[in-house]
Amino acid sequence: MSINTLVKSVQDIMRKDTGVDGDAQRISQLVWLLFLKIFDDKEQEWELTIENYTSPLQPQHRWSAWASNPEGITGEELIDFVNNDLFPALKKLKGHSVPQGHVVGLIFEDAYNYMKSGTLLRQVINVIEEDLDFNSMQDRHLFNDIYEKILGDLQSAGNAGEYYTPRAVTQFMVDIIDPKLGEIILDPACGTGGFLTGVVDHLKKQAKTPADNLKIQENVRGVEKKPLPHQLAMTNMMLHGIDVPTQIRHDNTLARPLRDYRASERVDVVLANPPFGGIEENGIEFNFPSNYQTRETADLFMALIMHLLKDGGRAGVVLPDGFLFGEGVKTHIKKELLHSFNLHTIIRLPKGVFSPYTNIKTNILFFEKGTPTQDVWFFEHPYPEGYKSYSRTRPLTRAEFDREIEWWGGAARVDRQENEYAWKVSVDDIVARNYNLDIKNPHEVEVTHGDPTELMAEYLELTRQVQDAQQALKEELMAALGGGR
Repeated sequence: MSINTLVKSVQDIMRKDTGVDGDAQRISQLVWLLFLKIFDDKEQEWELTIENYTSPLQPQHRWSAWASNPEGITGEELIDFVNNDLFPALKKLKGHSVPQGHVVGLIFEDAYNYMKSGTLLRQVINVIEEDLDFNSMQDRHLFNDIYEKILGDLQSAGNAGEYYTPRAVTQFMVDIIDPKLGEIILDPACGTGGFLTGVVDHLKKQAKTPADNLKIQENVRGVEKKPLPHQLAMTNMMLHGIDVPTQIRHDNTLARPLRDYRASERVDVVLANPPFGGIEENGIEFNFPSNYQTRETADLFMALIMHLLKDGGRAGVVLPDGFLFGEGVKTHIKKELLHSFNLHTIIRLPKGVFSPYTNIKTNILFFEKGTPTQDVWFFEHPYPEGYKSYSRTRPLTRAEFDREIEWWGGAARVDRQENEYAWKVSVDDIVARNYNLDIKNPHEVEVTHGDPTELMAEYLELTRQVQDAQQALKEELMAALGGGR
C-alpha cells in the first residue's frame, strides 16, 4: 500500500466518525496511534539490546496486547478501554523513573481520543497494524514517509500550518549552519521538529561511537508550546533515532524571564522559524528588558535567541518582511543585532514559500554573536523559471538553494561577489536608514509605471476613443443595413 493510500484510507475511516472534526483532529488521532505502534516496536528492540529492560507500561497497555490482534476488542468495549483505562494510565507516566515511560507521559499529557465509534477505531488500528512494522528497515523509511505526508497535510490544516517549516528551508539552513558534534543546538519554537530532525541527520554523519549518539540525544534541544506539534516532534525524533527525546520540552520558552538564564544554559547554535503574526498573552512581555517589551511573538523570540547564544554562537532564523522595516521594539532589536552580532547574510525569500499557511514574504537571517556587523550581504532567492509562486504541487525544493550554496563562499564566506541576486550594504548605510533592513535588490531592472494622475488621464482618453470608435462603427452598420432595404 502506498503512503498516500495508507494515510487516505485511515483518514477516510475517521471521516465516518462523528467525534472527529477536521484535519487537525484527524492528524492528532493518527499521531497518538502511530506513536503507540512505534513505541511497541521499539520496546521489542530494547528488550533485546538493553540489559534488564523493563517496560514502564502495564502489560495490558502495550500495543501488542490490545491492538495488534485484528480480531481483538472493538465497539464500545474498545472505546471504554481507551478512554477510561489506557489514556489515564499513560498520562500518569510523566515523571516515570524509566526515561522511556516519561516520554510516553509527555506524549499523552495533552492527547485525546476523538473517535466515538469503537468499530471504526478498530478499523484504523487494523490498517496501521497490517501495513507497518517499525522493526523492518523498509518500514522505518515508510514511517518517515508517512510523517512527511502528515506534516504536509498539517501545513494546509488551517492555522496548524504555522508549526511546519518546508523541508527545503530546514535542510538549507542546517547545511549552512553546519552544526558540529558536541555543540548544543536549540530550536526554542520547534513545532513539529523539522530543524531538529535535520540537525540529528546532519550530526549522525559525524558520529563514530555510541557515546557520540548519546551526545546527539543530549545536545539537540527543542521547546514547543502547543500539544499537537509537540507530539509530532517527539515522535519525529524517535523516527530519526533519538529513542528517548526528553530534550524536547512541552513549554512556552517566552514564559521564563531572560534574567533567570544562567551562563551554563547558553547554546552554540539556534535554528528557528518562530511564529510570526502572533500575539502573546498579557504579562509575557515583562519577562524581557523594557526596550524589548512587546506582545508580538516573533520579536520576543528574536530577543530570546540573541540572549541565549554563547559568544561565538551562530544562528539561522526565519522572519517576515515586517521585522526588516518595522520600528519601535523592532528597531531596538535590530540595533543590538548589528552592534553586538555579525548579521552577515539575509536570504530574501519570495512569496508562497509558506503557502497555503501564509503568503507573507519571509527572510532567513544568519548571524554570529560577539563581533559587530560591518556589512550585510543580501541574496534574493528567485523563483524557478516559469513560476509565479509556489504551491503545494509546486513547492520550493532544496536544489533551488544550490545557487546560494555556490555563492556562499564556504564556512569563511570568502570571495563573495555581487551579482543579479546578491548585493552588499554597509552597516553605516543601514544605521543611516534608522536600521531599516528592507533593502531592495539594486540590480533589478526597475519598471517605471509613470505618474498615477497622468496614467488616469491617458486611461480616460483611451476609453473615450474606444467609445467614439464603437459609436462610429454602430452608425456605419446601421447605415449599411438601412441602405440594403
